[in-house]
Amino acid sequence: MPSEIIPSLERARRLLETRTPSLDVSVLRRFASEYFERGRRFLDRLDPVCLPVYVLDCEALSHRARQFMAAFSQVLDPVSFYYAVKSNNYSGVSEILLENGFGLDVSSGIELEMALALGARDIVFSGPGKTEGELVLAAAHSESVVVLVDSFTELERLEKAAAACNRVVSIGVRLTTQPTGLWRKFGILPEALADFMVQAAQSPHLRMRGLQFHTSWSLDPGNQVAFIEQLAKILRHLQPSLRRSIEFVDIGGGYWPEAGEWLQPAGTSEGRLREALGESPGSPELHHGIEAVPITVFAQAIGEAVQKHLRPLVSARICLEPGRWISNDAMHLFIRVVDKKGSGLVITDAGTNAVGWERFETDYFPVLNLSRPALTEKPCHVLGSLCTPHDVWGYTYWGSGIEIGDILMVPTQGAYTYSLRQHFIKPLPEVVVL
Repeated sequence: MPSEIIPSLERARRLLETRTPSLDVSVLRRFASEYFERGRRFLDRLDPVCLPVYVLDCEALSHRARQFMAAFSQVLDPVSFYYAVKSNNYSGVSEILLENGFGLDVSSGIELEMALALGARDIVFSGPGKTEGELVLAAAHSESVVVLVDSFTELERLEKAAAACNRVVSIGVRLTTQPTGLWRKFGILPEALADFMVQAAQSPHLRMRGLQFHTSWSLDPGNQVAFIEQLAKILRHLQPSLRRSIEFVDIGGGYWPEAGEWLQPAGTSEGRLREALGESPGSPELHHGIEAVPITVFAQAIGEAVQKHLRPLVSARICLEPGRWISNDAMHLFIRVVDKKGSGLVITDAGTNAVGWERFETDYFPVLNLSRPALTEKPCHVLGSLCTPHDVWGYTYWGSGIEIGDILMVPTQGAYTYSLRQHFIKPLPEVVVL
């Protein structure tokens, strides 16, 4: 082995000593107990013939919406809420959230068409690379849509689209929070804000109204608070007339649910290092977790940062775009065991095309056997029916046993699963609204 590689391997082995925390068994038992109870209630209202299905829990969705709004309304005024449709684009989810006082945050023409069909009248349209057709659609519905412009060239193209429709379009601009790496695809550099606002002011069919940023995937509010501080430094150097034109500051989404991120051993940094070193990533019965702070902690920290850093500079409405936090707990998958190949391997009637990617090789979600409930976890490869070895639901299940015909529940699959589902090999489950 070349001598220069040895130090790298030694560093890798030292990194293995810094482990992602193991999930507390008591946390898992509480989770399993709660969703066994919910699952049985849902099962009593389901036609078993219809499996596999997605179950949308309307009560849970509305409850999460009210929780989020209450947390931030206590610390921010004025404040508006927009559901990030991309996190779960089932139209019934957006419809329920509209009824709960949310606007909609869309990222494509398809999502915008759905939002308009639902009667939404408070829509923000974000995302890079908007097509000419999407810009025309947004401009044609300027009474309902604020376009969050992603670049200087998009600003020019939107002006042309608005002129063609003879409409005046309200706009904001997205500021990039990471000027290096792949996240720089989003928005403009913060230091270019003044130039952008001047160019927007010279566009007769556009009305510049605000700013947006998105730090994404946040287990705590540190990233949002840090960028609010950075934004305040930028705003201090703007001409007062430009600052006065800022009617809203959109802080985006990325709030992680309180349970945090749950991982299989292969999904941890040490598991990946072990694989790179030719070792086993760890027992699939050992799960790891990174906790997230409660939404009230997000709200308190962001509210204090807004009050301290932004309020002295702009009297703007604060906008929030939660997706994952709202939809995660509101949709579940119900599947059935159709084959058993020994005590340690079962095949289900649904494949992971229902969640869109090989999620459960790295992410961990408890698989609950509703037919034989028990608060004990047993090793077993629970696999789907697709013609690929990566069709994995889990390496364990919760229950007293597992047999052909048993009904399994994979809970809290509401975020970035339904939207990512794909027509690959087998049919997709239908949605049952309960």
